[in-house]
Amino acid sequence: MRWLIISFIVTILFSCVKSPRRHRPIVDSLYYSETHRPQFHFSPPAQWMNDPNGLVYYEGEYHLFYQYNPYGPTWAHMCWGHAVSKDLLHWEHLPVALEEYTDPATGDSTMIFSGTVVVDKNNSSGLCDGKDCLVAIYTSNVHKDSREVVQHQSLAYSNDNGRTWERYSKNPILDIQRKDFRDPKVFWYEPQQRWIMALVIPDLCKVRFYKSTNLLDWTQASEFGGIGDTTRIWECPDLYELPIENKPGKSKWVLSLSGSHPQGPTFVGMQYFVGAFDGTTFTPDDPRQPPRYVDYGKDFYAGIVFNNFPKEDNRTIMFGWVNNWTYGNRLPTAPWRGAMSIPRELSLKEMDGGIRLIQRPIKAIRLLRSYEIIDLSENWNSELEIEMEFDPTNSTEAGIKILKNGKEETLVGYNSKTQEVFIDRTHAGNAGVIKDFDSIERVRAKPVDGKIKFHLFIDQSIVEVFVNDGEQILTEQVFPTHKKSSLSTYSDNGRTAFRVLAWKMRSIWR
Repeated sequence: MRWLIISFIVTILFSCVKSPRRHRPIVDSLYYSETHRPQFHFSPPAQWMNDPNGLVYYEGEYHLFYQYNPYGPTWAHMCWGHAVSKDLLHWEHLPVALEEYTDPATGDSTMIFSGTVVVDKNNSSGLCDGKDCLVAIYTSNVHKDSREVVQHQSLAYSNDNGRTWERYSKNPILDIQRKDFRDPKVFWYEPQQRWIMALVIPDLCKVRFYKSTNLLDWTQASEFGGIGDTTRIWECPDLYELPIENKPGKSKWVLSLSGSHPQGPTFVGMQYFVGAFDGTTFTPDDPRQPPRYVDYGKDFYAGIVFNNFPKEDNRTIMFGWVNNWTYGNRLPTAPWRGAMSIPRELSLKEMDGGIRLIQRPIKAIRLLRSYEIIDLSENWNSELEIEMEFDPTNSTEAGIKILKNGKEETLVGYNSKTQEVFIDRTHAGNAGVIKDFDSIERVRAKPVDGKIKFHLFIDQSIVEVFVNDGEQILTEQVFPTHKKSSLSTYSDNGRTAFRVLAWKMRSIWR
């Protein structure tokens, strides 16, 4: 049995979309309407994209930089792509911000790997024309010849709201003469009036913390490692303080990392640690902590949070890359590959077994609701938001079948015996041609007040599932062969009453 509640139709204005200077697609009725193209997740107009970089708020704009290959749809020639937004939903594409380059004196080729952008509010670097400017700190991946690669940290700065960038003349700013040493995340630590940098030695599964007063000169403060999941290299660290929802006035620090996945070393994912940070050292609450993962789907990686969020906003927002290195270069999408997750608001919550990370879609996503879907059995374009809850005790398994057409379907369900939420994409469409893609992902979740809650976002080839108000998340890609699909709830070995609300979502591009 279902109850469907009519929602208000919300009208929103869409931003104009500008193309990067190198690959300018024809802006017409086909723009951003290719097969599998997400409609309310960010994706580049064309070519390859991976990690989000340099997330920062400045002068009324949210800046999204990202790893980008301007020349093709697979990983190579890493630069920083760039887009800006007023609301974290609608994006304006800008020209490439930081480009791969070759040193004319040495012939060394340098790709621009992941990093951070900060607002140098008091011109501590001395590089700002006025009282402040944007400063990017990133990993230079230097090819000295066909055999030798060195990674060190470099700096660039912008005095025109991120539209143009100049590389610092005395780069690198941090070099330990190592092949793998990357992904700096920098933020201002107010209690000690200094900058903190977290970065990784990937193959050793270590995070190093450095400190600085001017963004140019860095001193090692401490090192973290030896716990958690070390079955794959560590990448893309981030360190941030979050409130504890059910302990007013209390907060903890979270160190999140990319690399390992709960289903083993074949795939990549993200893990996190909760603890304390004193400006020098991150100390986990439990030094013997078993791995805790940010997302239990196979397609969420390299998530980082925004710097310089407005003080009156008081939120911590994360973007992650929706893909997996195991098969990312082989996705059946064109002319682009790669997308970002829905922006997620982060917090903490004390639960059985300790303090856990909570993730929820930003509330503004509701503004993209076009109209409510009353009859789930009809065919719908695949841009949907669904809220549902049910009592799982009366059946062995219950959930919802999405993107259903003929034998194709993706299942999002709950097994009451194992107490696991799962996504089953083994019959999701033409992705069977991609090795290691067909799979079922699971995560344990207990009913809350006797109910299991799903908050789903279906966007052509992306499915994000927020479980029990953000206690667990699963993000997956699927590639159905049909443009139209239907939805249906299901219940095995029993009868289940569902409460379901569903909305058609507007495109952010048209």
